[in-house]
Amino acid sequence: MTQTIHTPAATRPAHTARPAHAARPAVRPLLGGAMAAGPLFLVTGVVQGLLRDGYDFTRNAISQLSLGDLGWIQKTSFVLTGVLIIVGAVGIRRVLDGGPGGVWAPRLVAVFGASFLVSAVFTADPGAGFPAGTPDGPAASLSTSGAVHMLGGMVGYLALCAAFFVLARRFSAQGQRVWAVTSRIVPVAVLAGFAGSAASVLVFTAGAALGLVWLTATAARLATAPATER
Repeated sequence: MTQTIHTPAATRPAHTARPAHAARPAVRPLLGGAMAAGPLFLVTGVVQGLLRDGYDFTRNAISQLSLGDLGWIQKTSFVLTGVLIIVGAVGIRRVLDGGPGGVWAPRLVAVFGASFLVSAVFTADPGAGFPAGTPDGPAASLSTSGAVHMLGGMVGYLALCAAFFVLARRFSAQGQRVWAVTSRIVPVAVLAGFAGSAASVLVFTAGAALGLVWLTATAARLATAPATER
């Protein structure tokens, strides 16, 4: 006769369920890249704009700070911002983990980051009195470097806007109505700022800044929300 031995429940090995937040500590530093990128870029640009001779926020784009003897500061800002955004894209990929938006959102954010690296290499053209001594008004002609800079920025921000729309679908699926709606409104406002650049450089700058700020907010949300709300 076979005797069945019953192990008391108290002595059985416990199988601990994996907590919803288990992966977050490892991913949070990556998402921190996307959170830090916008503030780094904007603060660096504003401080330079206030201190550099001939620069005027109402006439000059932040990209023009790459010109002149101190242009290396803005070029460094472009590089650091681009690297941080790409690192953040890796974090977004890991957090979304193949769910809705898990493929295209991080890819599009990475394209946005890469556009900053392009801007570091291909500088904007001088114009509107900057650098100091440059004639007022736009440049007489667009240089190759200026054209690549503009194209890279355009592609980058279109990719970011597309990423926001992709993330909006995910937020909707998670029942996060406020985040979903805002993620649809922000890219429209960003593109409106770009469309209004001919009328006012400040409108263009505001649109670009809004995109960076919302990327920071979105990355922070993904880093802190429970797994069921990401």
